[in-house]
Amino acid sequence: MRLEQTGAINVHTTPFVEISRDEWAELAPTTKSPLTEADIESLRGLGDRLNLQEVEDVYLPLSRLLSIYASGARKLHRDTSSFLGERATTTPFVIGVAGSVAVGKSTVARLLQMLMARWEDTPRVELVTTDGFLYPNAELERRGILDRKGFPESYDRRALLRFVSEVKSGSAEVSAPVYSHLSYDILPDEKIVVRQPDVLIVEGLNVLQPPTAGGGLAVSDLFDFTVYVDARTQDIASWYQDRFLSLQRGAFSDPDSYFHRYASLTEDEAREKAKDFWERINLPNLEQNIRPTRSRATLVLRKAANHAVSTVLLRKI
Repeated sequence: MRLEQTGAINVHTTPFVEISRDEWAELAPTTKSPLTEADIESLRGLGDRLNLQEVEDVYLPLSRLLSIYASGARKLHRDTSSFLGERATTTPFVIGVAGSVAVGKSTVARLLQMLMARWEDTPRVELVTTDGFLYPNAELERRGILDRKGFPESYDRRALLRFVSEVKSGSAEVSAPVYSHLSYDILPDEKIVVRQPDVLIVEGLNVLQPPTAGGGLAVSDLFDFTVYVDARTQDIASWYQDRFLSLQRGAFSDPDSYFHRYASLTEDEAREKAKDFWERINLPNLEQNIRPTRSRATLVLRKAANHAVSTVLLRKI
């Protein structure tokens, strides 16, 4: 393990310890992957090159660390309740997963959900994405920010905060809206219902945002552990373009797709359209809103150009 400068995070002046992939893999040497290649295939997102070796080297140690944190949080809660003379109630351990579009954070979140559910202390693991808390397209159009979908102001942050607060407080049943990537909008008649999980994973672009200037709570204040999935900007831009081309050849061909109008583009035209979306929307959001929250994470997974995690930055306790 070493302390040195890594990109924009200087671990000489921030409370992180840098751990190489090889060193990280050695932290759980006796833990064997409970997943099969079929499991990995079902989790892998467009462009991701996730494989069993990556799971064993990176994500098994991470899931083990999360299990340790979750057990510690439950013990602290019980001890605190005892100190206050109160009856201890079970509350979920809440994990936030953040990062740019196309960086692979959704795959990381799904993988952690599957792995953590296999630990004895956390069999019930729920995953919710913040896409469901985007304002409907009609509301975004009314506000004149449809082309800023994914920016902090495009989310109903009060509803998201209320949802996580209710789950965190141990409410018996809490529902969340559902977002369709096919229609590119909220599905008004569908809900995700969360019922007192052991672990709640909240995945989204801007989940590590601090409170707004007016004060009050932010959803990040309710997380027990946070993961930021990181990579060089040029690599993420390349992954975004590759993903757009894959979607253009696949999902966009569905007549019900919001992006069906791009299905007939030539490859060169599709690359230009992806470049436009990246430079006009996703890159500014990354630079202005997402990456500035990286230093707030408990753990940073840094990916190399081949999508494999090369380095882990862990906040020191």
